[in-house]
Amino acid sequence: MQFTNFNELTYFLFLITIEKMIILGLDPGLATMGYGVVEKLKNDNTVAVDYGVVLTPKEESLPVRLAMLEEGVNKILQKYKPEEIAMEELFFSKNITTGIPVAHARGVMLLTCIKYCGRLFEYTPNQIKQSLTGYGKADKIQMQHVVTSLLGLKKIPRPDDAADALAVALCHAHTSRFGKLFNIK
Repeated sequence: MQFTNFNELTYFLFLITIEKMIILGLDPGLATMGYGVVEKLKNDNTVAVDYGVVLTPKEESLPVRLAMLEEGVNKILQKYKPEEIAMEELFFSKNITTGIPVAHARGVMLLTCIKYCGRLFEYTPNQIKQSLTGYGKADKIQMQHVVTSLLGLKKIPRPDDAADALAVALCHAHTSRFGKLFNIK
């Protein structure tokens, strides 16, 4: 293995010496933001710590909803103290206008997370699917079953946004040794 700079070497040494690492996975959304917290153990096993959603009511104005998201993310960060944070990149297939509010929400999430932890990573939906199933076009049900199986859960995490956030965290746990490739610059 060859390192091109001191930061890469430092990160590599950090990864091989940790006993465990708390990873926060986030699934961006304005109405419903999913979060999943996993613990990656030294033996490369990953266990679920917690998962859920932060909800904002549609009756509120955009600025109020963004402030609610910031507060929710801060509470999660303070409670679980993740060493690394992974977030799903936004993907627009048809109407970009409907994605603008989600982009605002993601911006607040990114800002809140980077202020807390400099180890912030992002993955596309296809990268997450590829990492967990070996197939970049896996459907939602297949992903939920894989997340449930990999984490040894008794049932599929609900709501879907929480399961998606766990998938992001698992993807990062599986690919964290390649941190430089997915680190947000």
